[in-house]
Amino acid sequence: MIFAAEVEAIIYEAQSLKDKRSVVKRIKARIQNDHNVAVSELDFQNLWQRTLLGIVTISNDSVRAEQAIMQTLELIDSFPEIERTRTDFEWY
Repeated sequence: MIFAAEVEAIIYEAQSLKDKRSVVKRIKARIQNDHNVAVSELDFQNLWQRTLLGIVTISNDSVRAEQAIMQTLELIDSFPEIERTRTDFEWY
């Protein structure tokens, strides 16, 4: 089973693309180090206070796949400089 999430978020304190990319890069690195998921910035690369992250995991157990995504979302929420505004889920 493949479980994916699209996470739209606002980075309030970013004052430039450089600030935004620094935050996104740090979050992506932490996700990849701590969780068994793939993550990528999917949209809004040229907007300095907005991002859309795609997160995906593959597992033969739907419960484990869902747990991996939910733990990743908790990690994203732990960063004070970013706020999730929308999260969409999809099973494949």
